[in-house]
Amino acid sequence: MQGRVIMITGAAGGFGQEFVGAFLREGASVAALDVSEEGLAALRAAHHGVNEDRLLTHAVDIADYASCEAAVARTADRFGGVHVLINNAGLGMGALRESHMVEPVVIDEVTPEFWNQMVGVNLTGPWHMTRAAIDHLRRADRARIINVTTSFFTMLRGSFHPYGPSKSGFESMSAGHAAEFADQDITVNVVVPGGPADTPMVPKDAGFDRRDLIRPEAMTGPALWLCSPEGDGVTGNRYVAALWDPARSLAENRAAAEAPIGWPDLALAPVWPGGRPTE
Repeated sequence: MQGRVIMITGAAGGFGQEFVGAFLREGASVAALDVSEEGLAALRAAHHGVNEDRLLTHAVDIADYASCEAAVARTADRFGGVHVLINNAGLGMGALRESHMVEPVVIDEVTPEFWNQMVGVNLTGPWHMTRAAIDHLRRADRARIINVTTSFFTMLRGSFHPYGPSKSGFESMSAGHAAEFADQDITVNVVVPGGPADTPMVPKDAGFDRRDLIRPEAMTGPALWLCSPEGDGVTGNRYVAALWDPARSLAENRAAAEAPIGWPDLALAPVWPGGRPTE
């Protein structure tokens, strides 16, 4: 990964810290973006004296497009470009109520303001980052976009709005961008944990034994592979990190963890003027 520039949103959170550490250890330069100044300070402290020369932190609200543009420009100025964008930032249901896992949220609790806030972070935010970074990615060698959505179960789960709908929209956007950028040497793939993970997004009172939750570092296996030369040309897929075992071969991991993004089987037979769409 030496010479590669990785932008990671939600970098101070559970998955984000693991992404940052993994790519720094592999020799990449990392721009770590997060809304939390305190979290970014802790991230800098964790890498002080080790990889701090290749770590740039930037406080960004990805729901604000101008902030995303500024972060991309600062990253390109510091490191000379952008090769990889990892859209990892997300707002969970705990932002509404910590007890949401044991006491389901009902529609009456979800204000229009909260709906717009969550959609702004979970769906509009990744679009902002992709839009802001796309010119740099087009100029980059082996450009990558990795999007962190969620399990299909969570997308469709009752009393999990607006988190589920915002992530399902993000999943659809990922499929569309994979198709749009396919001839531009920019791959787009999704990485999900596969279930509840041991991060702050799953509250302590959720009723789980934390030892049974997916370890956040599991996310780094498929992400590092996708960003390596071995990942050239691999696009339009989603990877379940909990099914990716470092002890297995790449072929075994792909067979276990890889599937197409979204729901392509549902798009095969639209009722279309003239028969079938051309694209």
